[in-house]
Amino acid sequence: MKGQISIIGCGWLGLPLAKNLIDNGYKIKGSTTSTEKLSQLKNTAIEGYTIQLNENGTIGKIDAFLDASETIIINIPPGLRRHPDKDHVKEIEHLMHAITRHKIKNVLYVSSTSVFENEAHFPVIKNNTKPNATSNSALQLIAIEKMLKANDNFNTTILRFGGLIDSERHPGKMLSGRKNISDPDAPINLIHKEDCIEIISTILQQNYWNTAINASYPFHQKKSDYYISYSKTHGLDLPEFNLNEKSKGKIIDSSELVQLLKYRFKQAP
Repeated sequence: MKGQISIIGCGWLGLPLAKNLIDNGYKIKGSTTSTEKLSQLKNTAIEGYTIQLNENGTIGKIDAFLDASETIIINIPPGLRRHPDKDHVKEIEHLMHAITRHKIKNVLYVSSTSVFENEAHFPVIKNNTKPNATSNSALQLIAIEKMLKANDNFNTTILRFGGLIDSERHPGKMLSGRKNISDPDAPINLIHKEDCIEIISTILQQNYWNTAINASYPFHQKKSDYYISYSKTHGLDLPEFNLNEKSKGKIIDSSELVQLLKYRFKQAP
């Protein structure tokens, strides 16, 4: 047994991640916001808890969830599209206090490359590039990253993923048939769920802490070309792009991830 990890957020990414880590010898405690999903966690050998983060505190058996874990993986979306006025920073702050109280050694925070602004000159984003996006969601993610890194009670690694995809969840399906789509010339920055899981596993195996890592498949085709090709390949209605406005975007450079972790990407978008 390699040790115990608590994963807060056993959903689309967190559940298969937990299964992978169990297969690799870790004991996993996992959280869900739905009591109906507890049986699903139990069936995969995950010790499940219903945990809800709230601006006023943490709801659920947070102490039991964190007890005896060496590492916590925070893998929850901010949820600001549905609740734009929500203070997600406050939610994570309450969780951070519980993490500190339980003397958790390591925190892996799953963030997003959306913390970097899209710009007309398509800047190349490296691990040491300073986050500069100004949307409500990005500002809250940036604040959370800073808050966790400033806490000296535990090690923190920030892992920023590009657009998350797998065979079922793919933006090409959502864009099919849509019209007037913005930023046709912008580079794509996508990463497959299998690579996300393997990168997290590699960080844990190598004890790669106290850093920030950007992760996107090293393939940055023009947005319009990529999604038109995707639609043709999958028999979908073609998307139509707005060619009258200048595109804004960025290129997420994962070469440092490849070098530092000796990682080889497995799934092309």
